[in-house]
Amino acid sequence: MVHRSFPVANQDRRKSSQCGGLAGAASSGGMVRQKRAWIIDSFKIEEEYPGPFPYVLGQINVVEKQLQSFLIHGSGVDEEPLGVLAINQVTGTISVLKKVDFETCRMLKLRFEALDPDGKVNTRLGVEVLITDVNDNAPTLANFEISLDESKPQGSEVIIVKAEDKDDNKSPNGTFTLRIVSVTPEDRDVEFFLEQKKEGGVIMFKGCLDYQRVQKYMILVEAKDHGPKVQLSSTGTVVVKIRDKNNHQPEFTGQAGPIHVKEREQGIDVLRLSVMDKDEKGTPAWRVKYNVHGDTDENFKITTDLETNTGILTLKKGLDFEKGTVRNISVSAENEEPYFSCQVKSRPEKGLWDVKVIKDLESKTIPLTFAIDDVNDPPIFNPDVKSVTVNENTPIGAFLEKFTAVDPDITYSNQFHYQLGDDPNSWVSVDAKTGEVTTVKVLDREGPHVNDSVYVVTLLAVDHGSPQMTATGTLSIFLMDQNDNVPQLNSSRLYMCLSDEPTSANISAYDLDLPPYSYPFHFELVGDTTNKWKVDPSYGTTVSLVKENMVFSGHHMLTLKISDSQGHYALHNLSVTVCDCVASSSCLVRMASSARLGGGAFGIIALALLLLLVVLLLASLITCKNKKSFIPFQEEGNYYQNSFNTEGPGTDCKVEALSHLVYTDTSHMQNPNTSALDNKMNVPSYAMFGGHAGFRKVTTHSLVRKESMMSKLHAEGAFEATSLDIMVQWAIQNSLQKLRSSSDRLDYEPHVYALEGEKDSSDPELDPIPILENEFKTDLLQDLDLKFTKLASICKPGQSFPYALQNSDG
Repeated sequence: MVHRSFPVANQDRRKSSQCGGLAGAASSGGMVRQKRAWIIDSFKIEEEYPGPFPYVLGQINVVEKQLQSFLIHGSGVDEEPLGVLAINQVTGTISVLKKVDFETCRMLKLRFEALDPDGKVNTRLGVEVLITDVNDNAPTLANFEISLDESKPQGSEVIIVKAEDKDDNKSPNGTFTLRIVSVTPEDRDVEFFLEQKKEGGVIMFKGCLDYQRVQKYMILVEAKDHGPKVQLSSTGTVVVKIRDKNNHQPEFTGQAGPIHVKEREQGIDVLRLSVMDKDEKGTPAWRVKYNVHGDTDENFKITTDLETNTGILTLKKGLDFEKGTVRNISVSAENEEPYFSCQVKSRPEKGLWDVKVIKDLESKTIPLTFAIDDVNDPPIFNPDVKSVTVNENTPIGAFLEKFTAVDPDITYSNQFHYQLGDDPNSWVSVDAKTGEVTTVKVLDREGPHVNDSVYVVTLLAVDHGSPQMTATGTLSIFLMDQNDNVPQLNSSRLYMCLSDEPTSANISAYDLDLPPYSYPFHFELVGDTTNKWKVDPSYGTTVSLVKENMVFSGHHMLTLKISDSQGHYALHNLSVTVCDCVASSSCLVRMASSARLGGGAFGIIALALLLLLVVLLLASLITCKNKKSFIPFQEEGNYYQNSFNTEGPGTDCKVEALSHLVYTDTSHMQNPNTSALDNKMNVPSYAMFGGHAGFRKVTTHSLVRKESMMSKLHAEGAFEATSLDIMVQWAIQNSLQKLRSSSDRLDYEPHVYALEGEKDSSDPELDPIPILENEFKTDLLQDLDLKFTKLASICKPGQSFPYALQNSDG
């Protein structure tokens, strides 16, 4: 039997699973002859045919008589699926050897070849074998699990269920129907139904969901195909979990009676409110938010305990008994999630059910009453902060301000008095009855505890209740500046290098007063400084002191007049040290190096201290008598520790003790803008003898030793010496004498310096001996004190000092 054959171009394209292809077939562009390459009608094989096997599928006949043999290749033969078909090479009969699955391969494509006696291909044909489907697969359903809010309205989509069937979906074998078989548990207020749509089976529900009634539904869904001989089916389960939403309001449990609180009590928990909520614990539908109503003064706040849902009512601001003995408020409770409710009213057979939905509901509230217990209230300043502006140096007793306080108490005593709280300088006082503030000292803008010209004091109003209560008022006193300070030098010492050209150094001044009573300052040198010193410029806060080349090295004391912008001035001593800076770039470095002690001096000091310790130990072993003769202690004169510009120790004359030497010491008036060195070496501002070789200036760090207290006590018969006293005195005197004698034997050899007018080049650190600028006038010695006249007669023998002659015996 020869089947009809069609060109490839006219063959129907089947949308099915094809196995293999047609080798050597004509293209789809039209019929092309290539040694009789044709495609013939297809054969058909029913899938899963039970046999017996093999059986004859068909035969391919060719007109040519001289053909020797027949061959087939392709899917089902030597391509997947292998071994399904075979051909008789002599007769051309095709046989089916085994079952074939439609779901695996829906078409087998073969290449048929006829060979001539020479083994060459004479005819080539394409053969298609169609696999016909049978209903051997049931539709399959997956299991689903979803969550659904209980507040979901009826008619909402729950889930879309989809099934699959491996059979031909164009035949009844591959089409199916979905339906709900059962719902567990049964719920008379909920009904699930399924609508079959193109995208699958859509499950929906009627009625009202309720988490407290049912938390989970099990829906059994069936899928059954439409096979003509037999219908296959399967089932799947849809699990619907219900999520709890807020369909129950929180309700207060218990009733609260009057709550007693003390007046002004704050920061305490006064009440804990409990509620009951049937929604699931820990969810937004269960958690409660509390609100306070009627709290006009905002005295209360309420928070929620997240574990217990309890409302904690706190008194954040004290209640005032005088404003009312009772305070009424209310507290409401609502959930974090909006409220809803659903109720089934009727169940019609068609369409959705008739339900009632409520979304807005008024919150539950509870009234609360607080009874306020009166306590002693503090007085109240009105106002509690005041300020006043006065001139500094205001006289004592001046009125500054008046503070007024009131006591709001009704049941307690409302008497009180005023007193000072904080007055660091003790400048003011307050009248205990009237509250008037007056000065008790002169106010000074430049005084301590004055910040930006403002001095702050606090006042107290203390009542007489129990316990005592206090109110605090603050008075800010703004002090207007006056010109009560003169300019001061930042530093009274300068160091300049010797030079052939004029050199300069900066001089800075300050004034505790404010402008216009302070800078710019005017600087002026007092005395004859022509061709030696000058100030340039003369105005400002910092000017330059110019040294001319006529000034020699050494120590120079200048008098500087500094005036403020209003003409108030002060005379200051300015100490200028001029030195040769060839060997050392700084005078300060040189002075520090010259002030070091040698190792021998330290050894002598240590030896003296050791000797003193041995003497004290020996003295403790001596038996003392009741009466001992007094060995007079040598009276020492007053000594001055001076700063010398010399290499060795000084040669000042020693005179008798001065019993009434008094001088002005200004070292305590330190300028905050100067260095510690300047403060320690501050030169006092008082008149001094200048330029005379027989006197040296006394600086503020000089040590003045008074008359010996021991000698004074002996003279007055205050005590008598014991053996221990004698030995201690001897040890002290002996140690001091050894220390003084050692100063003449320091560890260096004497040096012969150059004569006057010659330069000694061997020691570049030595300065020339300064030439005194002013001639000493002996007339100045006529008005000296007894002790100083004595000193002058010793140091200047041969000159007439009347007062000294009259008291030459001391």
